Amino acid sequence: MTEYLAVDGGTLAYEVAGSGPLIVLAHGMGDSRAAYRAVIPPLVAAGYRVAAVDLRGCGESSTDWPAWSRTAIAGDLLAVIRHLGGPAVLVGHSISGGAATIAAAQEPSLVTNVVELAPFTRKQSIRLGDLRVKRFRRGMLRLLGAGVFGSVPLWRSYLDTAYPGVKPADWAERLGRVDSLLRQPDRMKALQGMGRSAPTDAGAQLGNVDCPVLVVMGTLDPDWADPHAEGSAIVDALPSGLGRLEMIEGAGHYPHDQFPDQVVSLMLAFLRSDAARA
Repeated sequence: MTEYLAVDGGTLAYEVAGSGPLIVLAHGMGDSRAAYRAVIPPLVAAGYRVAAVDLRGCGESSTDWPAWSRTAIAGDLLAVIRHLGGPAVLVGHSISGGAATIAAAQEPSLVTNVVELAPFTRKQSIRLGDLRVKRFRRGMLRLLGAGVFGSVPLWRSYLDTAYPGVKPADWAERLGRVDSLLRQPDRMKALQGMGRSAPTDAGAQLGNVDCPVLVVMGTLDPDWADPHAEGSAIVDALPSGLGRLEMIEGAGHYPHDQFPDQVVSLMLAFLRSDAARA
């Protein structure tokens, strides 16, 4: 059941399932909390209270917001955690990975652990050699085109690249929902606004995080020529000993949707190991 939280600038939609320690799930741009539909049931079965949030401008959240930065999204996620009686494990995909970093650095009492799925958490730069990687070149052109032109067909073409090989069983339904949301001009505006926001604000906070962080990357993620190198750079920028990188073979930019069982297993092992150290 959808619930709503009014925050400065608009209203956030979210849903909660289960009972136990709180996990908050935040999706990537151009998406909705439905991205986590296969992740929520096993987390609930493992004994967690799971809240999946529609980012500002996305899903069922309101659309008229003054900013689309990771810092702004971090403020929204912290508001949800406060409202639900945190602290929480904060899970962020893509742009929300950077937002989760900022939230953990700003309010360490509210964030016990961070899980970053294919995160944009550092300043990005493209080297000439990167363009020789066909997967990266195809993904980048479609991603940029969708943002510049506000094109739903280009976004769908990007998604086909971002889900190499394995597709979810409900792929047609998944695409249909994304399509219907992004054909609403205000929701495409949110995608474009997020696409224009640089991850430098998140990168500046990596050294200020003081909770354990799990970074999960797909080996075939088209958003980077070398996903392993990007994940390693995030871990290296965190305080020593806090970060861990896990790679999922064959996954693209949406490992939690292509391989939800593997992502949940990695999350639960990460949380168990942290609890054992505590």
